[in-house]
Amino acid sequence: MVVAGLSLREDYWEDFELQEDDLEFLYAHLLEVEAPQTPQELIAALVEDRLRREMQAIEERRLAGASVYLPRELYEVGQKLAIPALDWRLGEVVAVRPGYNPELGDFSVIRVRFEDNGEEREFAAGLSEHRLNDPEAIQTGDAPQAQEVLARYQDLLVQRLEQGLEENPDFVRIAGRWFPRALLVDVNVGHLNLAEAVLDLAGGGPLPTDELLKQVELPTTENLNLVRFSLDLALQEDPRFDEVGPAGKVLWYLKRLEPEGVLETPLPLRYHEIEYDRSLLTEEMLALERRLDDELSPYSESAPVTPEGVEITLLYPHWRVGALPLSPRLKPYFPTAYEAPRIRFELVDGETGERFPGWVVRQEKYVFGLEKWYRERELMPGSLVTVRSGENPGEVIVWVDTRRARRDWVRTVLVGADGGIVFANLKQVVTAAYDERMAIMVPDMQALDAVWEARAKKAVPFERVVADMARELTKLNPQNHVHVSELYAAVNLVYRCPPGPIMALLAERPWFVHVGDLHFRFDDSAR
Repeated sequence: MVVAGLSLREDYWEDFELQEDDLEFLYAHLLEVEAPQTPQELIAALVEDRLRREMQAIEERRLAGASVYLPRELYEVGQKLAIPALDWRLGEVVAVRPGYNPELGDFSVIRVRFEDNGEEREFAAGLSEHRLNDPEAIQTGDAPQAQEVLARYQDLLVQRLEQGLEENPDFVRIAGRWFPRALLVDVNVGHLNLAEAVLDLAGGGPLPTDELLKQVELPTTENLNLVRFSLDLALQEDPRFDEVGPAGKVLWYLKRLEPEGVLETPLPLRYHEIEYDRSLLTEEMLALERRLDDELSPYSESAPVTPEGVEITLLYPHWRVGALPLSPRLKPYFPTAYEAPRIRFELVDGETGERFPGWVVRQEKYVFGLEKWYRERELMPGSLVTVRSGENPGEVIVWVDTRRARRDWVRTVLVGADGGIVFANLKQVVTAAYDERMAIMVPDMQALDAVWEARAKKAVPFERVVADMARELTKLNPQNHVHVSELYAAVNLVYRCPPGPIMALLAERPWFVHVGDLHFRFDDSAR
């Protein structure tokens, strides 16, 4: 095909939206490949098609309805032509006469009048052998290549593609892959009941789709990719099932057999957002906020994964329910997914090699499944836990620096009969390394549980919680002051809160007096 040059307007790809022609192409493309595809694969094919269609459109506009002059063709008076060898000049055939050349045989000569200046020139017609019968495509040097477009705009184009497909009921997605709904294999309630029984026998799961297909008895004469995708979609649309695989891997679990702390956020991890003025936070406070690495702090940038892993300090809410924060520093070590809100994976004890199930709860930003391990290791809030990548995909190693049990003076929380909180420095048996500022021994978890339950029914104002904790903590210090880290750890014994709101309150209220290095004295008389 002879084509004209292609040059798109500058904002062509910034303004990209799925059109009806795009949807028709994607439908045909998926029908041809007979397999669900990721949005990245689809947009690569669609960009190629868009460039082809735009090239054709520009060619048609450039030729203005004229035919491309080829010496082998015959032409009539009044016919419009575009001459490739003359930079695609447009003209009209004004005369046709027989040609004469014994060496060439029969042919015609056409006279063409050009539109730009009225000039007339003659050309041969009806010649089967002529070098101009195969003109090269005219190139302008401005024609974009699909690779160039994707290198610059892929993220934006993928986002717009998915928005368009999500709004179209003819396309369906599972585990980040798309396919036309009409081409799927029928999966009925009987098949789904069999899948439930298989997962039930497996303790809830997780099982891959292929394992379920062995038992579900779907037709195997169909394309296996389509059968697999069809079952995946049917399972996804049935509330009994949960897709819990990491990105690129589909695994199924029975939702009713998932841990309660995975299906519903445990009470100590529930955060009711507190409005505060971040401009009050000093550079020193912001630096500490980043070091504390709370998953609720307003940071999103991830740190690179290293062989040594990341060491974190356990906060009471995570310690109590057996969780880890899915914070910016920790997040890269855990599996993620295209869509699944919950991901099942393997935790490995870095000392013993023992394996046990873990769950990433993506939307609520925590990892669940470590309560038994915390208790066996005799950890406490403030203990240091190291997280690093496992040897195999889907494995995460957790490790603590255990040592011979010894008795240390440790800040200990005591709960009164009225639910009041006090602290005392008491000798406690310690079996693992800990952060001295944030360590708090909890001898009676049930008493603190009762405090959480009572405050869930009747909330205590945030400012009062901070003031009460500051008052009690300063009693343990000869200088009558408390460090921000200590206060943050103590507040979270009874009230889930990231460090930002606490820091802003310390900076704003006159009864908190900064005495240096993020230590504050609590002046009750100023209230």
